[in-house]
Amino acid sequence: MKSNVDSLIKGEPVIVKKNLAGDVHGETLNDGTIVINKKLSPIQQKIAISHEKVHVDQIKRGDLSYDDDFVYWKGKKYPRSSMKEGAKNLPWEKEAYNKQKKK
Repeated sequence: MKSNVDSLIKGEPVIVKKNLAGDVHGETLNDGTIVINKKLSPIQQKIAISHEKVHVDQIKRGDLSYDDDFVYWKGKKYPRSSMKEGAKNLPWEKEAYNKQKKK
């Protein structure tokens, strides 16, 4: 399934640094923008960016999207209300954790 977002995402994603709530290191928006927690050390920011770039690739492939209530992964719908966002056991997160740079 080809993503419509692919036409919106050109080259390297836009990276925005701002304060994020709790222990959130980063997030990827549906348009491919990466938001990184500016409170992280430079090394942690680098790791978080590499992790979020995997999510950008997942969105571009059409495997991942989300709205306020659900995450959609490879055609399956996951309710956000019953998950811990960023948990390593979520299929889209497994891939991101496996591919992220360690340093």
